[in-house]
Amino acid sequence: MENPNQPRRQRGQRTDVILPVSEPAELMAFLIAQLPHKNRNNIKSLLSNKQILVDGKVFTQFNHPLKPGQVVTVAANRAPQTSQYRGLTILFEDQSLIVINKQAGLLSMATNKERDRTAYGILSDYVKKENPKNKIFIIHRLDRETSGVMMFARSEKVQKLMQESWNATTKERTYVALVEGIPNPEQGRITSYLRESKALIVYSSQNPENGQLSITNYKVLKANNGYALLELELETGRKNQIRVHMQDIGHPVVGDAKYGAATDPIGRLGLHAEVLAFKHPITDQAMHFNAPVPKLFLSMVKERVD
Repeated sequence: MENPNQPRRQRGQRTDVILPVSEPAELMAFLIAQLPHKNRNNIKSLLSNKQILVDGKVFTQFNHPLKPGQVVTVAANRAPQTSQYRGLTILFEDQSLIVINKQAGLLSMATNKERDRTAYGILSDYVKKENPKNKIFIIHRLDRETSGVMMFARSEKVQKLMQESWNATTKERTYVALVEGIPNPEQGRITSYLRESKALIVYSSQNPENGQLSITNYKVLKANNGYALLELELETGRKNQIRVHMQDIGHPVVGDAKYGAATDPIGRLGLHAEVLAFKHPITDQAMHFNAPVPKLFLSMVKERVD
């Protein structure tokens, strides 16, 4: 009888090996026990080649602790080197999805008014090099001046699956923001109803009949020199939600004159999509992607030495 935990093998293709964890163990010991046909050096190579994933996230350290309920994946092929293009880096791709780290200043996709180079355009050109019939489909957007993790679908089916189950399949959406002043309290939850005007400005209201429910959780990570670096977890994903909610609490995102900022110390909007974790729409695998916090953000809250 076929083991449901093992992926189906397709003729002529190497496939990933899925290994459920049933008891606590260190990663190397677990792999030696589960892969008796491989020696320690083989397994070290798998780790260094980034072919070992725990709950969808690559781990290379041999002593990483495992817990019951986790799933270890032995990828059939080496992790591809991240591909760098002007304005974005490809973090991951398979037959269903492409995940990128978008730089500030790059549009997610073209609008009626703006036809500049976009993340959508760059990736569309990229997939057509493999096959001219290939297409990509946008799942969610980041503002032009927001950097960080975003993803695209490689079919309409996957786009629809992700958009229709967004709240259920998205496990974590974490942003970091550099804001003016230091919020008090240093941790909190902002709830309001957001609506967009004809002038494309988003307004916040406490009236449930005056917009869509929007919830942002924030925590101060570091503060100095009149600025604070915040970690923000979104419970909803409305347009301009973080920017409006930071204005609501009197600590606008730096460089965001549209929503109340008086300063622009880093020459860009101080907002970055750091983490995106979700359940893969086709394989059900846990996926986790991280785009490091821009150094400019960190430099603003560093201790200054006279």
